[in-house]
Amino acid sequence: MDLSTHDQLPPAPPAFLAWVRQNLFRTWYDSLLTIVSCVVVYLALSGAIRWVFTTADWSPITQNMTLFLVGQYPRDELWRLGIAVGLVSFFLGLSWGLWSGVMRSFALTLIGFYLFLALLPGTSLAAGIRLFLGLNAGLVVLSYWLARRWPPPSNYLLAGWIVSAIVGFFLLRGHAALPALERVEINLWGGLIVTAILAIGGILISFPFGVLLALGRRSTLPVVSAFSTAFIELIRGVPLISILFLFSLIVPLFLPANMRFDRMLRALVGMIVFSAAYTAENVRGGLQAIPSGQYEAAYAIGLRNLQITLLIVLPQALRKVIPAIVGQFISLFKDTTLASGVAVLEILSIGRSVLQGNPEYIGLQAEVFVFVAAIFWIFSYSMSVSSRRIETQLGVGQS
Repeated sequence: MDLSTHDQLPPAPPAFLAWVRQNLFRTWYDSLLTIVSCVVVYLALSGAIRWVFTTADWSPITQNMTLFLVGQYPRDELWRLGIAVGLVSFFLGLSWGLWSGVMRSFALTLIGFYLFLALLPGTSLAAGIRLFLGLNAGLVVLSYWLARRWPPPSNYLLAGWIVSAIVGFFLLRGHAALPALERVEINLWGGLIVTAILAIGGILISFPFGVLLALGRRSTLPVVSAFSTAFIELIRGVPLISILFLFSLIVPLFLPANMRFDRMLRALVGMIVFSAAYTAENVRGGLQAIPSGQYEAAYAIGLRNLQITLLIVLPQALRKVIPAIVGQFISLFKDTTLASGVAVLEILSIGRSVLQGNPEYIGLQAEVFVFVAAIFWIFSYSMSVSSRRIETQLGVGQS
């Protein structure tokens, strides 16, 4: 073969064009399906964009933005909520700096949410609130930089999260004995803050209970195993709304007269109980996937049952069921809307009350529900992205 003909060969197509030709236009029916799909996507996106920016009337949201965020929380006491949000921003930035791969999506989502609310024109948010939101976006970035420069110990950071949660709840609730922290009934809380408390509290508290139930169901003690099995099967056999009604309406009838809990706390307990049962089954699936050789090897080197469970079996089991657990947490986050059935004013309930309370908003249901759906999608997608990053770091699904 004459080597001179090598210079006369046509150049290879770029990698992108080669991928398009191979995957989208390989055959005539692939080409037809690609063209039809592109037309459908174009029509759908162009219509949606035109509706969002030209046709839709966003006045129910812009004129009631504070109500969507904090409900009926006293406006002159919002500084307490500001301190609690500042603590969250600070520790989230530290967590981003220390565990960048896992917390990055949460931090960037929160920064974007702060800036969106601060810069969105035409809303009812006061100038001070807008400035505060912008400063919180900067606080996340500043604490991230501090954590990258001077990484804090992980146990100190976890302790800081716990302390900040307790301090934040105490600030929001207040106490009658402290003049500067006048008691604010939880029934006045509402909007996004209630949705966040129900979701975060339900996720964080239900997870350890779910792990204990999964271990209890596999226990060799008949009483522990029977109780865990009965609890899991009973809770999983009824819908969440029934659990919420049970804890909101029926359980208080059996409590002493001087022991009463606010509606939101009763709803939170119901969601914790419901989520713990499903988390237990997810964790149990991971425990059953551990080969018996792991136990035999652990016994051979002299480990006790508790050491085997905590140091060998449970970490491997949780690693295997990360997608299922995160899926359960995302479902719980979306199920917070069911709390409206027991008179808890989460963000969807606020949207309904805004529509029903003002005749000017008749026919604007789509705008309100799209806004609420967008908030749920943004934070659910952040959890999904964090889940995939955790799987990548742990090598889940890799040989």
